[in-house]
Amino acid sequence: MPELFVELLSEEIPARMQCAAAADFERLVRDALSAIAPERITTWFGPRRLALCASVATEVAAATGTERGPRLNAPDQALAGFLRKHNAERAQLRPEGDYWILDKRSAAVPAATLIAETMPSLLRRFPWPKSMRWGRSHFAWVRPLRRITCLLDGAVVSFDLRDGADDGHGLISDNQTEGHRFHAPGAFRVDSADDWRRQLLERRVLVDVDHRKQVITDRITGLAAEKGLTVVEDGPLLEEVAGLVEWPVPHLGRIAAEHMDLPPEVMQVSMRVNQRYFALRTPDGSAAPWFAFVANIQADDDGATIIAGNERVLRARFADARHFWDLDRKSRLESRIPALDTVTYHAKLGSQGDRVRRLVRLANHIAPLVGADVEHARRGAMLAKADLVSGMVGEFPELQGTMGRYYALHDGEPIEVADAIRDHYGPKGPAEAPPTAPVSVTVALADKIDQLCGFFSIGEKPTGSGDPYALRRAALGIIRIIRENGLRIRLRTLLAQASDPQTSAAVFAFISERLVVQLRAEGARYDILNAVLGATSLAGGDDLVSVLARVEAIADLLRTPDGESLLAGYKRAANILRIEERKDGPHSGAPDPESLVDDRERALLAATNVLIASVDNALHQEDYHAAMRYMARVRAPLDAFFDSVTVNAPEPDLRRNRLRLLHRTRSVMDQIADFSRIEG
Repeated sequence: MPELFVELLSEEIPARMQCAAAADFERLVRDALSAIAPERITTWFGPRRLALCASVATEVAAATGTERGPRLNAPDQALAGFLRKHNAERAQLRPEGDYWILDKRSAAVPAATLIAETMPSLLRRFPWPKSMRWGRSHFAWVRPLRRITCLLDGAVVSFDLRDGADDGHGLISDNQTEGHRFHAPGAFRVDSADDWRRQLLERRVLVDVDHRKQVITDRITGLAAEKGLTVVEDGPLLEEVAGLVEWPVPHLGRIAAEHMDLPPEVMQVSMRVNQRYFALRTPDGSAAPWFAFVANIQADDDGATIIAGNERVLRARFADARHFWDLDRKSRLESRIPALDTVTYHAKLGSQGDRVRRLVRLANHIAPLVGADVEHARRGAMLAKADLVSGMVGEFPELQGTMGRYYALHDGEPIEVADAIRDHYGPKGPAEAPPTAPVSVTVALADKIDQLCGFFSIGEKPTGSGDPYALRRAALGIIRIIRENGLRIRLRTLLAQASDPQTSAAVFAFISERLVVQLRAEGARYDILNAVLGATSLAGGDDLVSVLARVEAIADLLRTPDGESLLAGYKRAANILRIEERKDGPHSGAPDPESLVDDRERALLAATNVLIASVDNALHQEDYHAAMRYMARVRAPLDAFFDSVTVNAPEPDLRRNRLRLLHRTRSVMDQIADFSRIEG
């Protein structure tokens, strides 16, 4: 199959847009050129170029077909409009029944023709998040587009971007591209995707982003190792830097000694946010007096001038950070609390000061439940947001919580309080561990519960298309804090402390949905979780640790033959009861032992009586695996009952008694979960 190769060369594309642009380019080409079946598509992206290679068919095959037209007696205007719509002539029509039929025939179209006709409109509708126009053309691109390379098996597919009176900047596709802006300026010819990659490598352009990331990682790691240092892992920064350079040349620079007493987090964020520098660590984990950065050129002096310039810039950045660090510590963290009343949290939820008062109230309730010192928890909640009005956090919002801890320690606050200020935002993502210290757990739970209940109360719930207030993350944070700390708390009770009954119920349902999503991601039986949560009479149904223990026990049982048979028997009983209860139910009374006439139904009643006592005792001791073992013993008498007993006996009293026996059996199992929700 012929090779289609397209490269779009422009001014520098923002790094954050490059990966998505490559995916959009592939999607647009796949859809627009579907008639020539693009396959084995490969894309490349970087600071100045977006490129694609695909195998395509040689042509759009000829095709025939028919289209039903107007009735035979339709007015001439209707017939003329139909012909005009299909670009056809009267001679192509034939009568069939009461209608005119158009025999449509299309000749084969060379792939190059389709590409040339399709690409201009494809580029004009490219979905950049932000785009710009330049000159007098209406054509828009993320940055000024300079060249278009378009080849089909090495031959130029020529097209331009003109659209009516708009000249599209006069850009015409050809077989020319350009190398590195400084090392290899000027155009050169390419004949294929492989030739393009090879020649660009000779001209100091690495077109593959993974190649650039590997070069950056390996070289920075090597330079750091030469000094006995390690690089602080920062995947997002690596992604961004790989999108800023075409020919990565890493260097190390030195940090002036007078700045080494700044908090390492301040140094790292300042370097990262302002300069895209990588932080380094010494073997003991402390901040190293060095930083790593990546240049886009290979300098003649081995980068000495570039290094000196970056060191000079960093000194100025750290001087700014020093100013905020020293200024902030002149005021106690506690003194900043009144200023929170002037900071809006949300127009419908009040100020940050209002929120802090809610957090203190929640912390007062949560602390005893998680073994935290109540006064420390209240103090941590009171100070949790105070650093938001500090100069350092105003400059670097990423440091909220972190700076609060430093300032609290400087003020002589207890370490538990200071840690809670830092930790209450966590976990911020799946890679970050949740807080474990009781005071930190208290404030973190209060923060997330208030966040969820507050936004749910004003109707700001996540949708399929957005979650602007990170409520899914808050819910998962609550789940992880509870699960990973093994906290035995009643979640509905906590939610009720922060909201009205309707809101707390909605929030609990939302957290339950997130728990299902988490279990699905872990490969666990989320249908069993739905069954446990669906048991409305379940005691402790909002104790997530208990819920998950029940899920595990049920999953273990269902992996056995007894469990599979018991589930089938339960569903059979539930189906019979659902049908019969519509007729004359409910059949919830106790079965009459004297009315049992078959040994199998007597055996089932006896097994059920033993099961009730055994399961009640096991549940009281929270030994859910034992409860499952007891429940498995019902499997044989239940199977025997269904094999030989007619539930809907013709005698009304006998039928009613057997339905009550089934209801009793189902009710015992419902103490554990609503087994009707389990798949299988």
